[in-house]
Amino acid sequence: MRRDYNKRYNKWFLSTVKQTIINYKMIEAGDRLAIGISGGKDSNALLYILTLVREHAPFPFSLHAIFVEMGWGVDTAPMQDLCRKLGISLHVEQTRIAPIVFEARKEKNPCSLCAKMRRGALHSAAQKLGCNRVALGHHLDDAVETLFLNLIYSGRLDTFKPYTYLDRRDLILVRPLICIPEKTLAALCRLEDLPRVHNPCPVAGGTKRHEMGEIVNFIISRYPWSYQRFITAMEKRGLWKWPVP
Repeated sequence: MRRDYNKRYNKWFLSTVKQTIINYKMIEAGDRLAIGISGGKDSNALLYILTLVREHAPFPFSLHAIFVEMGWGVDTAPMQDLCRKLGISLHVEQTRIAPIVFEARKEKNPCSLCAKMRRGALHSAAQKLGCNRVALGHHLDDAVETLFLNLIYSGRLDTFKPYTYLDRRDLILVRPLICIPEKTLAALCRLEDLPRVHNPCPVAGGTKRHEMGEIVNFIISRYPWSYQRFITAMEKRGLWKWPVP
């Protein structure tokens, strides 16, 4: 029973992810794709899904998982075990981001600096591994939350892109799950029993993004069809631009 259900379930979300990858030319033959993982459900789901995509792809490409160790001393054993089962190498990039942000600088609003430093560490690790693309586990809810964050706090109608070229790094940043709702990824993690690593960040769950998440959840609960409306709006307003061939 579980096997049959798994086939139907995989077919549904895989078709969406594949179409997103095709539309935005996220993966091409011979790519070395770095996958930024945190041990959370989103990045672990991305790791699992991209292994399925690779199995069915008409061309070869390689996957390389990267975990940026912030200096918390996180136990990476669950991620190492998952990567081993999926046949993907795991690189742990050791940093002191957490002590710098929370102890040395004592940031009152640490998220911006922390995110910037983590991005830098991830991109540097990807380049050291010879990767030309970096995949992140941002999903549709993340994109909509960012849209609301920019609108409410900055007065800008903007969100992150499915495909971005980082000219200073000569890297391509892709988000293959950007058309998948968070609830789908949560269900996948439960179904496949994917491990989750506890997030030790002291401000987790108390950020402005968390507030935006509550707004998005309320909208979706009242208007379930609005997911597709958000996608259409972001494409029509040019927030999600397809890369030039």
